[in-house]
Amino acid sequence: MKQYLLIICFTLVATLQNQCANKIQPEAKMLKVAVIKFQHETCTFCPGGDIEKEDWIKYSEPLSGEELLASGSYIRGFVHQSKEFPDIELIGITSPIGVYGGSSRSWNSEASFNYFMDIILKELASIDQVDGVYLSLHGAMATRNIARPEAEIAKRIRELVGKEVPIVGTFDLHGNEDEEFLKWADGAFVTKRYPHYDAFLQGERAARYLRKCMNGTYQPTTASRKPPILTATVVQWTGQSPSMDIMERARRWESREKDAFVNVFYGYPWSDVPDVGTCVHVMTNNDQALADKIAEDMYDFIWRVRKEFVDRGYLMPEEAVAKTQQAITAGEYPVAMGDYSDRPGDATWILKELLDQGVSDFLFASLRDEKVLEQLKADGASIGDDFDMPVGGFTSEAAGAPVQLKGKIKFVGPHAGFDFVAAIELANNNVVLIVPTYHQVTTLRPLNFGTIRLDDYKIFIVKSRVHFRRGFDETGFAKTILVVDAPGPWIGTTRLDALHYQHAPIKEMYPYKE
Repeated sequence: MKQYLLIICFTLVATLQNQCANKIQPEAKMLKVAVIKFQHETCTFCPGGDIEKEDWIKYSEPLSGEELLASGSYIRGFVHQSKEFPDIELIGITSPIGVYGGSSRSWNSEASFNYFMDIILKELASIDQVDGVYLSLHGAMATRNIARPEAEIAKRIRELVGKEVPIVGTFDLHGNEDEEFLKWADGAFVTKRYPHYDAFLQGERAARYLRKCMNGTYQPTTASRKPPILTATVVQWTGQSPSMDIMERARRWESREKDAFVNVFYGYPWSDVPDVGTCVHVMTNNDQALADKIAEDMYDFIWRVRKEFVDRGYLMPEEAVAKTQQAITAGEYPVAMGDYSDRPGDATWILKELLDQGVSDFLFASLRDEKVLEQLKADGASIGDDFDMPVGGFTSEAAGAPVQLKGKIKFVGPHAGFDFVAAIELANNNVVLIVPTYHQVTTLRPLNFGTIRLDDYKIFIVKSRVHFRRGFDETGFAKTILVVDAPGPWIGTTRLDALHYQHAPIKEMYPYKE
């Protein structure tokens, strides 16, 4: 009996203690984090005119709330990590989602930039408490009369939220940045892999970093260095040296030094902006000497390997198609051909050579020609109809000449996020997919549609520099990978000195410095 009474007494005491503790202990403060997205990889040399507000909303109206928090790998990674913290509340600020035509589009107008920034800032100002800001950016946005758009985004937000609220951004490694962004923000996290498998991971890292900044356990101390090197994006593939060695060196510093974060931008040469090219951002926890040491080491290493980084040679169409024929004969297929230099999406150099050399069993995905699609739609075209029209080769000399295609319509209708595309079946089991704007195929999934099946083809031609390796190379699908060049000093090729830069200091950068 005494034992039972003792148990009851102990239980009552424990219950009272817990109740007292719950009353005395204050509730944990919720940290409100604003999530903002404003991304564009801008090809200022591409034709088509400036990007206006209408181009930003053609795909989708701006998103906010939970819809924004589910948009894109960077944000999804940030949200995934944030949900593991019980004291984080995320607020999705109304943000533009994407430009019609993606990275094949030219300058953003100043009016369109200000239009969306006004929406973002007005909504941000309406929140009664903001403890942190996360920016999902790209790094290679180019805007008329605004030299450094991403830094300008951070600057305007800083002026609104004050100096005590931490701001952190995530970036694509093709970003053009310098020290200006970190004057206004507290940290930058950049993908270290191309293709960008680690976008989700960088979002997660940004969430952990921002929370430490908000709770005062991390005092952001930064250093930036900008090696004067300009490279075409095709050479930036992190599956080859020295690109992979540069990123590995950054990871090694992060492994050796607690709370050090090392980020490398390779740059985006198709943006004619003053901060074009390579850049290193380093963050440490209140250790300026360490930040400078790491930044200097990264600068020195990148400079030492500059020649190997820049010097790459690629096959011209005639030789590439001949090598493709040889690979087929040797049984080294499927063959994947990356048309690396075509930014607008209508270049016909490879297609013409394939037809001239009588190649069979190819799937060309994809060729841009919105006018052809408009005509097919107006004619009420359907599967099985005859097709005999010139396609592609219309944006500039860089695109080559239109190619006359004669065959039958194998597919027509919505596909790959477009409302209307057409697949034209030619002789010799060849198919050309026609799309309304530049379309970069990165995985195998979009190539199984309608009655079209991957197994029916031996050769796949895609408009891509490196991203296509995700689906064709690094999965082991293609036995032969060929990156194909284009004749002439065109936009998109590695021959960057043929472009007429007005703002980028190309003459001060390797390998173009006089």
